[in-house]
Amino acid sequence: MAIIADTGALLAMADEDDDFHLAIVRYAASVKGPIIVPAQVVSELCYMLLENLGTESELDFLRTLVKREMLLEPFTLEDLSRAIEILEKYRDAEFGMVDATVMAMAERLKIKTILTIDRRDFSLFRPRHCEAFTLVPDLPPARK
Repeated sequence: MAIIADTGALLAMADEDDDFHLAIVRYAASVKGPIIVPAQVVSELCYMLLENLGTESELDFLRTLVKREMLLEPFTLEDLSRAIEILEKYRDAEFGMVDATVMAMAERLKIKTILTIDRRDFSLFRPRHCEAFTLVPDLPPARK
């Protein structure tokens, strides 16, 4: 079963100090199918990795894509069109383009499971291909 990854989950995976690091790492290690990374997530994540964790973390992530440990999914005009529809329909929720892209790609690829720490946005959205996304992993409460 393929899953699609959101930026926050991948950032948590890279950041050992993140509250959700262990939960994300353990879940990702247990996944049987591919973890798909939307191209828009790559840009957002690389910026965050470089700013917060440094060059080596950014390079480590990029190497996982080159080694196909996670699969890079290109952004299409169909995805952009659907992302715009999502952003217009859910305007008040203020999802942002990257989340809307993840949602659009999940629909296009018929993926029902999202690797994310963002429960709000992905819970609000109603995909066309299923009743609701399954959000993984189950997360512990954040540390205070």
